[in-house]
Amino acid sequence: MSPVRIPKIDAVRIPKLPAVPIGLPHQVIGRWLNDRFDENIRTKFFRGMDFENPAGDPGWFGPDSATWYVHSHTPALLFGLQCASYLERLDPSIYWMGMHHSRLVTRADSPDAPVRVDPEGANIRLGHSLAFFMGTAYGSTETAERLARTVRAMHHTIKGVRPDGLAYDADDPAWLRWNYATVVWGIATAHEIYHPKPLRGDDLERYYREFVRVGHALGGTDLPETKADTLECLKEYLPKLGLTYGNAAATGSNITNPAQAAVDWAIRDTMPTWAAKLVLHQRPNPVERRARRSAVWAAINGVHLSMGEAPEFAAARRRVAAGTTVPHTLPTYVLGTDPELDRDEVEAAFS
Repeated sequence: MSPVRIPKIDAVRIPKLPAVPIGLPHQVIGRWLNDRFDENIRTKFFRGMDFENPAGDPGWFGPDSATWYVHSHTPALLFGLQCASYLERLDPSIYWMGMHHSRLVTRADSPDAPVRVDPEGANIRLGHSLAFFMGTAYGSTETAERLARTVRAMHHTIKGVRPDGLAYDADDPAWLRWNYATVVWGIATAHEIYHPKPLRGDDLERYYREFVRVGHALGGTDLPETKADTLECLKEYLPKLGLTYGNAAATGSNITNPAQAAVDWAIRDTMPTWAAKLVLHQRPNPVERRARRSAVWAAINGVHLSMGEAPEFAAARRRVAAGTTVPHTLPTYVLGTDPELDRDEVEAAFS
């Protein structure tokens, strides 16, 4: 029987496929988050801001400052601003300033109708806040000055009357002092709890001393410069504080979405004891509190790890890589020197 001969078959050549950029899970998430940040925040609210130039310009704080260190962790900064916003809204005047002048809410035909948060307006508020607190912290001097001029000009237009008949004015020195204290307290406290390597003791006090430059640039006077003085400033305002309908409806058991409820709890957890009592916030036992904080810590730092260093902060470091001309510059605003503009003129001047 003749042997069976298997015909020779030429090897099939499979064409080489292009490499597919597949990263680790946190890298994929980071790219998605950065794309969303670019689309919704950076391209809309960071226009005209310069972090790269001029070479050697330290800005208002400089690369060796506590402020550069604190504000370079963008997710912790964002959370701190949310803490500040929650605390400041316990002043009914500030709450009604927002209701009457901010894009944050959808206005109903009836002044007595419950207000609703406008998602687009909330995004605008978030974008402007991040741009301001990143730009004034480590942007160029000119960028910081321009941002401060914009905010001051807008504050000059915020005047009105609350539904109970009391007048409010965003240029009021007492209001500016309170508002400043809520911001520096919110950012610093979020940093203390949720930064992976937070500043402590004298290093954190340096942040409080440095940050008054921003408050002065917005027209603030007699501002607290230590953590203890900031806490005292906040507590002194207690007789003026209250829980408005809008605040009560958006906190505690009134929030049913689990993710929003977790963030709301974490914000209330940062508040001074007297402020927590005002919103009926009961702190859990130490074990549960540590577990809750650990979960929030993981989320905040997981986002920071995924997104990486903010391009703006990287640009600022390049700006001073060869050294600085001076340790830091100072805001140049002199009280009462701003021109008078209405809201339309302000938006047209700084659009």
